[in-house]
Amino acid sequence: MPTPANAVPLMRMRGIRREYPSGDGVFAALSDIDLDIDAGEMVAVVGASGSGKSTLMNILGCLDRATSGSYQVEGRETDQLAQDELAALRREHFGFIFQRYHLLTDLSALGNVEMPAIYSGRSRSERDSRARALLGRLGLEERVDHRPGQLSGGQQQRVSIARALMNGGKVILADEPTGALDSASGEEVMRILEELHADGHTVILVTHDMKVADHADRVIEIVDGRIVADTRKPDAKSPTGRSPEKVAPHTGVSAMIDRFREAFYMAVRAMDAHRMRTFLTMLGIIIGIASVVSVVALGNGSRQMILSQISALGTNTLDIYPGADFGDLRSGRVQTLVPADADALATQPYVDSVTPTVSSSVTAQVGNIAASATVQGVGEGFFRVRGQDVTTGHLFDAGSIRARAQEVVIDDNSRTTLFPDLADPVGQIIVLGNMPARVIGVLERKQSGFGNPDALNIYAPYTTVMTRMLGQHYLRGITVRVKDDVPMSAAEQSVTRFMTLRHGTRDFFINNTDDIRKTIEATTQTMTLLVAAIAVISLVVGGIGVMNIMLVSVTERTAEIGVRMAVGARQSDIMQQFLIEAVLVCLVGGILGVLLALGLGKLVDNFGGDFRMIFSGNAIIAAFFSSTAIGVAFGFLPARRAASLDPVDALSRN
Repeated sequence: MPTPANAVPLMRMRGIRREYPSGDGVFAALSDIDLDIDAGEMVAVVGASGSGKSTLMNILGCLDRATSGSYQVEGRETDQLAQDELAALRREHFGFIFQRYHLLTDLSALGNVEMPAIYSGRSRSERDSRARALLGRLGLEERVDHRPGQLSGGQQQRVSIARALMNGGKVILADEPTGALDSASGEEVMRILEELHADGHTVILVTHDMKVADHADRVIEIVDGRIVADTRKPDAKSPTGRSPEKVAPHTGVSAMIDRFREAFYMAVRAMDAHRMRTFLTMLGIIIGIASVVSVVALGNGSRQMILSQISALGTNTLDIYPGADFGDLRSGRVQTLVPADADALATQPYVDSVTPTVSSSVTAQVGNIAASATVQGVGEGFFRVRGQDVTTGHLFDAGSIRARAQEVVIDDNSRTTLFPDLADPVGQIIVLGNMPARVIGVLERKQSGFGNPDALNIYAPYTTVMTRMLGQHYLRGITVRVKDDVPMSAAEQSVTRFMTLRHGTRDFFINNTDDIRKTIEATTQTMTLLVAAIAVISLVVGGIGVMNIMLVSVTERTAEIGVRMAVGARQSDIMQQFLIEAVLVCLVGGILGVLLALGLGKLVDNFGGDFRMIFSGNAIIAAFFSSTAIGVAFGFLPARRAASLDPVDALSRN
């Protein structure tokens, strides 16, 4: 029956025209279409291939927009609706049955049927129970876990019908629903569509087969984009007035969380379905993150080793030497640095300890073993200044200094060279030039990157070296250890003023180990930043790789995007899915990169001698943030491109 004059039809078209570019002009697929379709009708749109019937169905289902004219659904002008509002119409009003089924191959029958309900915000339990009920109604209860490739053509089309009904399917749009089926399967599909019509669904068939059109109560014939006939069967039944089952959409935070969770699962499935491509995409991120973390760890390890080597020379120390600076040829003639200066400095409030120093190169001999050695004349505070202790024996004290005792403490090199057969040389005699001395202690071995690591160093009271070996009254230097709570720069200024007042002139210079420490720290930090910047470039290259692969993925999965849009996915849903996938690729790549860097650190620990890579928690956290940021930054363009696809164009690329 025609629509009463005062009633609003379910779907109304007036003056619809759809044009496509064609060479220098345009091609009109539809021209001046006027059409009303009432709720509960079963309508067949027939015509030859290229007549425009599929274009008409796409506009009816809000998959495409008319170039001009008016199309209303329940009185709403579709031309004024945004993309997400059109998606809501597709999601809540329409159910599509395609000739080629358009099932997603990596989802089961159950997963394909559930898909529209994901975008309507229904919970997983609700989706599962309704999808199983629909599949059972269509005779597929034993096939719910089968993928499309494991189903026959008729079974796939029934899955497509169940998907169309998932959100209610008030209007069923079937495009050549039997075109890819054998006659028996085709009859079965038409029987199901007739049952849906009897249940109150509005069914619109698009077909070129008049046998299929005979199932409809109303047949619209279209030729060259124009409706040439619109006939009703004489015995056509009026719409029953029955309404199909309504499935209310869910909204709110829980629905958003559920959609995000499902987008996450879909992204994981897509990654799992293309494992090699996913791994190759990750590779750039893995290398970049591993490089950044390793470079920072190498820089930290190098800095720590250098600082420990500086510490071996003494912590918080100021070395006072005669002359203007290192290399001053006149420094040997400056004899004003004397032990009394060291005693006076020891009384200053900022000083922790002081040691005078003199030195002499001699031949050390034990029995028939002789070797060149450096004898260091030091005070009893030297070993505290340098942070050293003995492994065996003891250190000399103030009494040894006053007595000019012929006692020495030797380093580990001296022990192994001069006493190769003795584990404990304490009590043994060494002849230093012409002076015999008794060994009272052996220093613990300490690594130092300064000087010759194989040199022999022997430590004796400075009074002994000055009087018994050198015959001089002046010192080669004085080393001051500053208290921990005193700034080194302030201590240096105080020592300079103090010594200048004592000598009446500045005939000395001071070497501040803290300056060396700061310089090396700054240098290593600069080098670390430089190499890290190079590593960051590799991260950016990896990000570009992610973007390129994701763009390829969007191209490969265009048909999938079209299906998701057809069942009601919003642009934000599509964008979210691809963005999550990009972020996951980068995040997993970041985790693997960190693990690779930690594995490299273990190798260095096992085979790198005394060197250790020191990993920074901040660097690792920054690496995770970087990988996530790269996923967002470089995944945004492919995700936006996927979300901006036109549904009908996307569906056509199958």
